[in-house]
Amino acid sequence: MTDAAPAPFRNEKALKRLKKRRAADTRFKFYGMSAIAFALAALSLLIISILSQAMSAATYHVVRYDVLLDPAVIAPPGKDKPADVARNIDGFYELLRDNLLQTFPNVQGNRLETRQLGDLLTRLAVLPVAKSVAANPTQIGQDMTIKVPLNDDLDLYLKGAVSPEARLKLGTVAQGLETAPGRVTLSGENAFKGLQSLIAAQRAEVGDAVDARSILVTSGSATGRVVNMSADTLEMDLLTGNASEFQGGRPLARVIALPEAQRNVSDDQIAWTLALKDMGRISRVPHFSLLTHTDSTYPELAGALAAIVGSLLTMLVTAFIAIPVGIFASVYLEEFAPRNRLTEIIEVNINNLAAVPSIVFGLLGAAVFLGFFGLPRSAPLVGGLVLALLTLPTIIIASRAALKSVPPSIRAAALGVGASKMQSVFHHVLPVAGPGIFTGAILGMARALGETAPLLLIGMVAFVADVPTGPTDESTALPVLVYSWATHAERAWEPMTAAVIVILLMFLITMNGIVVFLRRRFERRW
Repeated sequence: MTDAAPAPFRNEKALKRLKKRRAADTRFKFYGMSAIAFALAALSLLIISILSQAMSAATYHVVRYDVLLDPAVIAPPGKDKPADVARNIDGFYELLRDNLLQTFPNVQGNRLETRQLGDLLTRLAVLPVAKSVAANPTQIGQDMTIKVPLNDDLDLYLKGAVSPEARLKLGTVAQGLETAPGRVTLSGENAFKGLQSLIAAQRAEVGDAVDARSILVTSGSATGRVVNMSADTLEMDLLTGNASEFQGGRPLARVIALPEAQRNVSDDQIAWTLALKDMGRISRVPHFSLLTHTDSTYPELAGALAAIVGSLLTMLVTAFIAIPVGIFASVYLEEFAPRNRLTEIIEVNINNLAAVPSIVFGLLGAAVFLGFFGLPRSAPLVGGLVLALLTLPTIIIASRAALKSVPPSIRAAALGVGASKMQSVFHHVLPVAGPGIFTGAILGMARALGETAPLLLIGMVAFVADVPTGPTDESTALPVLVYSWATHAERAWEPMTAAVIVILLMFLITMNGIVVFLRRRFERRW
C-alpha cells in the first residue's frame, strides 16, 4: 500500500495563517470584552456619583416647636379673616422665633445672636402652617405642635457636609465651675490629654492654622468653645446649657477644620442645633417635600413638583404631535411615495434633520411659535411643539426601518387574496412592524425628555412657584430645573440637583421599560 497523499492545506504557511486568524479572533474578543467592561465601569461610576450625592437629599432635618397660636400675633383685629391669616407669615415666624428665644434665654439682649438664632428657620418655612391654620381657624388660640425644616446650612452640618471635623471622647470631668459670666472651667485628671494630642497632631499637619479652628465641647444640651486647655483643665466660653451638665460625664470634643469666619454657620448656631437635637426637637425625616413642593429660593423648601408636572404636560403635547405625524409620514414614504427625485431629497433631509443640534430647534421655536404666532412663553404647549419637531426625524427613521423589516411575502400574500394596497399596509404590514415603531417612538420621546437647550431658548428656565394646570400655563421641566439648580452657588443645591437627576432617570427607565414590554407583547417571530 502507498502512503496517503498529504492534505493540500496541511503545510507550514497554512498553519501559520490559521494561527494568525485564531489570534485575531482572540484579540477581537478581548477588545470587545474590554469595551463592555469600560462602558459598565463608566456607567457604574456615573450612577454611584449621582446616588452618593442624591442620598443626602433623600432626608432632611425638621425642628419641632410647641407653641400657642396667639390670636394677637397671627390674627390681630382687622386681619383675622382666613385670607389674612394665610398671608401673615411674619406672625407665625414670630411665634417660632419667640419659642427659640424662650429655649435659649441667654441670647436675649444680643442683637447679633438673636438674628443668628432666628436664622435656624427660614421665614417662608411657616407658609404651609399659615395656610393650614387659615383653612381651620378653630386652631387659633390653641396649643399646636409645628414642624418646619431646619436651615439648609445647619442641615448640611448635621449631615457632615459643611466642614471636616475630628471628634474625640474626652476623659471624665470631675468638676465644672462657672468662673465668670459665660466662662466655664472643667477639670479632671488627664481628662483632656487626648484632645491636646489631637491638636498637636493637627498642628504638625497645618501649622499655626490650627489656632483658627473652633473646638466645641458638648455634654447633653450644653456646649462650650475652648479658649485654653491643659491636660487636667479646660477653659471655655459657654454657648448653651450650664456648667453642671459637664460634671461627672465624658464630653465630646469637635475640632472643626474650617474656621468660623469661612463658614455659613457660626459656632453659636452649631451649639443651638446640637442642643435642640439633644432635647429631641430635631429629627431626620424622609424628604417627601422634594416631590410635593414647587421651586423656591431656599433649598430646604424647594421641590420638583412643578417641573414634574411641566415635563408630563410637555411630553403629552410632544407625543400627540410627533408620534402620529411621524408614523404616517414613514408609512407614506415607505409604502406609497413614488421613487423619484423629490422623494430622495425628502429622505436625505429627514436624515440630516436627525443630526441637527437641538439648540437649532429652540431657535426655530422662539422665532416661529413665540415671535410669529405669539404663543405663551414658558408654556408646555410651546415646549411640546419644539420637542415634537426635534423628535420627528428619529420617529420617521425608526418607523421606516421597522416597515422595511417586514417580509415582502406578507405584502404579496395580502395583495394575492384581493386586498388593496391600503388594506395590505394597515391590516397586515403595520401590525407586524408595530413593536419596532413603538420602540422608535418611545426612544424619541425619551430623547426629548432629557433635552434642555431648546427649552431654555423658549423661556422655560423661568422660576415657577405654582403647579401648572394646563399646557398654556407657565411651567418648567426637569432637565431645565437640573440646569437651574446646578447654577446656584449654595452647596445645599448640589444634593438637590442630584435628586432631580435621579427622578429624571426614573422617567427614562420607565419609558425604556415600556419599550421592552411593548416589543415582547406584540413581537411576532417568523
